[in-house]
Amino acid sequence: GGGGRRRGASLTDDNAARRGTRAREPGKIQTRGPKARPPARRAGGGKHRPLGVQNLAGWLFSTPFLVLFAVFMAFPIVATLAMSFTDFGLRDVTDPFSADFVGFRNYTELFGDEKFLKSLFNTAYFVVVGVPLTIGAGLAAAVLLNSGIDRARTIFRVGFYAPVVTSIVAVAVVWRFVLDPSDGLIAGLASEVGLTGPDFLGSEALAMPSLILMAVWRNLGTVMVLFIAGLQAVPTGVREAARLDGAGAWQEFRRITLPLLRPTTLYATVITTIGYLNVFEEPFVMTQGGPSDSTLTVSLNMYRQGFSFFHMGYASAMAYVLFVVIMGITVLQLRLLKDNTK
Repeated sequence: GGGGRRRGASLTDDNAARRGTRAREPGKIQTRGPKARPPARRAGGGKHRPLGVQNLAGWLFSTPFLVLFAVFMAFPIVATLAMSFTDFGLRDVTDPFSADFVGFRNYTELFGDEKFLKSLFNTAYFVVVGVPLTIGAGLAAAVLLNSGIDRARTIFRVGFYAPVVTSIVAVAVVWRFVLDPSDGLIAGLASEVGLTGPDFLGSEALAMPSLILMAVWRNLGTVMVLFIAGLQAVPTGVREAARLDGAGAWQEFRRITLPLLRPTTLYATVITTIGYLNVFEEPFVMTQGGPSDSTLTVSLNMYRQGFSFFHMGYASAMAYVLFVVIMGITVLQLRLLKDNTK
């Protein structure tokens, strides 16, 4: 019995040795062992679209936007630039190429035009006074709604933002009622105490401040929403650390909150400045540029030259001067308010 077990064990060892020898012989393929994994298939069933097809699909999807941009943006910009070097007028509408080339004459005449210089001064006055008031009022409203007012916070936010989405015609009707010297709200309150309400829109000294006040009220909501978003992004841990160090509410706001709001302030200032440099609706609806051109802005002057007097070449030159002014002020603001803390 013991001998049989030894012979069986030796036969098993011999068979195992022969199998190992055959597996190591050159030219022989090992038939046993783990099976190789098949190569992983690519997404999409292994199909790979050529790069040219992908580019073509992208261009096809972009074509509607590109066509609209070319027709309604790029072409008018180029056409306006070309018109600014001509005496393009009403007679040239049917045949634009009949306009005479005048070079830089329109640009040189602009800076000798007292009405244009007056409109440029009025626009600068509107921006210099209106932008700080709008930014300051928007920041104050955002701080109050973010931390100071707990009840009906959503109602207050909607109330401040409502003028932004309201038509300028509706806004003008409201403000005309408020500022009317005979039947207006302010005149009625003044008469209750025995005073005579001033003619806000008929006075050269009060007309522009009245328009600025209306613009601040109308644009306050946009700036407020931007600052609320910025305030909610300020880390609470930084504020808590400042309080633990003994900082008061004003020190916390001035040394922590305001620096962290610098990107928001930059964006709000730039878009508000651009909007106020292009101010048109407020003087057009409320005063038509009067009295005595005291509320005549560059955009309103441009509109008059192009669509009332049909001096379209002159109006085009005016438009590009305003464009250069906007670009210069925007670049200056970006340099002055740029966040260098990153």
